[in-house]
Amino acid sequence: MNVGTFLGIFALMFLIEFPDKTMIATVVMSTRARPSSIVAGASAGFVVQMAIAVGAGGLLTLLPAHVKDLIVAVLFLGGAAYLLTSHESTAERVGEEHAMSEHPATRMKEIVTAFSVIFVTEFGDLSQIQAANFTVKTRQPLEVFLAGSLALITVSFIGAYGGQLLQRVVPLAWIRRGGGFVFLALGLYTLISLATS
Repeated sequence: MNVGTFLGIFALMFLIEFPDKTMIATVVMSTRARPSSIVAGASAGFVVQMAIAVGAGGLLTLLPAHVKDLIVAVLFLGGAAYLLTSHESTAERVGEEHAMSEHPATRMKEIVTAFSVIFVTEFGDLSQIQAANFTVKTRQPLEVFLAGSLALITVSFIGAYGGQLLQRVVPLAWIRRGGGFVFLALGLYTLISLATS
């Protein structure tokens, strides 16, 4: 396992998910339930979604190299466009709506609620698409699964225990734009590599 690749995937997945609607949902749920329950349920939801994404990425590796590289470039550029053009207010509104629609009570219900909210919200989300993309690019599904899962678990932990405070210190717009520029660079690099090969 390449430590640099692992840390790079971790950082990028963190940048994608941190300013996302699931982070907002985690913050809101933690105001209505035990943070430890939210972390447990949200983390489980993220891990299951990461497994699905990595499996889908594994299927993409069966495509011819030039088709696969074109798909990877489009996914990176699509991720950049999403991060650079979407507004935090929309992500906040969607995250709050998902979280407020649930009414947890017991610890088990809190965990199941957090799992359900994250699992449903993450389906087809940018982090899931990019995990498939990283699996294609690196051909290291276990590495992508572990790095992506750890990044998303970290987001759930931060959201449940300190999300409201952190949002006052680091504007989500900065994080979103930073991630967008990284994905733009990766998409352009992949297209240039494809054109020159």
